[in-house]
Amino acid sequence: MRPASALLLALLCVGASLPAQTTKPVAKPAAKAAPKSVDRFAIRPDEKVSWHDVRETDLEGRAFPEAERKSYFDRLPAEADGKVTPAVWGLSRDSAGLMFRFRTDATTIYAHYKVTKPQLAQPHMPATGVSGLDLYARDKDGKWRWVQVARPGAQEMKLRLADGLDAGEREYAIYLPLYNGVEFLHVGVPEGKQFAGLKPRAKPVVFYGTSITHGACASRPGMVHTGILGRRFDVPVVNLGFSGNGRMDKEVGDFLVRIDAAAYVIDCLPNMNAAAVREKCVPLVKQLRAARPDTPIILVEDRRNTDSWLKASLRKHHDDNHAALKAAYEQLVQEGVKGLSYVPGDHLYGDDADGATDGSHASDLGFFRQADIFEPFLKAALGR
Repeated sequence: MRPASALLLALLCVGASLPAQTTKPVAKPAAKAAPKSVDRFAIRPDEKVSWHDVRETDLEGRAFPEAERKSYFDRLPAEADGKVTPAVWGLSRDSAGLMFRFRTDATTIYAHYKVTKPQLAQPHMPATGVSGLDLYARDKDGKWRWVQVARPGAQEMKLRLADGLDAGEREYAIYLPLYNGVEFLHVGVPEGKQFAGLKPRAKPVVFYGTSITHGACASRPGMVHTGILGRRFDVPVVNLGFSGNGRMDKEVGDFLVRIDAAAYVIDCLPNMNAAAVREKCVPLVKQLRAARPDTPIILVEDRRNTDSWLKASLRKHHDDNHAALKAAYEQLVQEGVKGLSYVPGDHLYGDDADGATDGSHASDLGFFRQADIFEPFLKAALGR
């Protein structure tokens, strides 16, 4: 054996005979606590807020006096309960289309409100649209532009709706929830800042329709085509959309005629079939015309479901609905009824099948496209 090999073997034998050494585990550094998330909309304890109940001024989009309603935020008067269907009455208690306008020089705007129903969202519609508040302001050119939306996480919310706004006095508008009712709404500004609620404007455009008019499925309350058109024309709007229940009912017509409207928009076909259109359209228009001889009436064809390109049964349903409405319109014109206009429905959602959330109800894109189609007809009706 070579000398080097003998030495190596000896060292290995000695090492094997030594007692095993215990290795102490290395202590791991203590885990850092996860930082607490900060709710940027939460009101800090040191913020001093001056609160203003919207009932001190009034809401735009309410068509009937407060004394006639069960709740301040209802869309139909109390006497409608038992005259319209139970479904329409229940849906009329949602605050769709209601809006509060005010002026302030505040750079922070607060809101404290409570909705009536615990379900804040729907499977196909976010809580911001179902139960949120949507804030707009006029820019330096007088155009309405979006500012911020409340993100509801509970029935009652007390929050900083918008902050860090540029200094200066301007007009704001808050759209109320689309598919929830409201128990109360207070708008706040920092103490010492100016605040003035603005009274509702006269002669609204009145929309009578279905869940689409009601607001399904806008991401936020200001994105319904009714609201978009209200801002484009700078006119007040009354939203009488009743989800699944916009059916040209005479009983609803009895309340429509009581509104001193700039125009009536009748958009009920998504909840009707051709037979119902033939039965109800002409009587409803004559009912409105008898009470309001000079108020423009706009009839709207059914939008086409965005999956109807692949479903013959849906295409036939829409074709039949359109034909029935067109026949009713032509009959009314032939009988000398004035002030009518007619909106085709084929392109209301666009032509690429991307304008709806679920094939039937509009997405924000679909609402914007509808507003574009409606605009020239409403412009003519308003004499703009």
